[in-house]
Amino acid sequence: MPAALQHILATLAATLMVNGAASAQTARDIRGPSPLVAIENEPAPKLIVDPPLPEPLALGHVFIQYRSENLRIVPVFGKGALQVSPRIGHVHITVDDAPWHFVDASGETIILVGLVPGPHHVLVELADPTHHVIDRQTVRFLVPEQPSAQ
Repeated sequence: MPAALQHILATLAATLMVNGAASAQTARDIRGPSPLVAIENEPAPKLIVDPPLPEPLALGHVFIQYRSENLRIVPVFGKGALQVSPRIGHVHITVDDAPWHFVDASGETIILVGLVPGPHHVLVELADPTHHVIDRQTVRFLVPEQPSAQ
């Protein structure tokens, strides 16, 4: 390969690396601190819950995305897990003031099907490994009437 072409390719590669590094976010920026290193003075956990996704809701299916800050959603329970750092926990989900709730430790989208058309609300509670509620949010939405099948 001619030296001039090698120089052009090397310059182009260096430019791409510098520009790519300057605009890219780090894994820590996106995922947060490593779960392998204890965190001193952790900030308070926070729950963020989005309204249902509009496309599935138009079909009568409720898809609610959520995330937590300063707490990892994992299926670990019990008093001993309170000492883990970074913090861990799960969510409690209550639909329309039901006298019961279900527990989810997947961190994945909440999916509800079979709700009758009309107004509904879902209470999402962020809980520690002993089920103590740390934060909560209620999402209100309307399940639309579905056209009858012909």
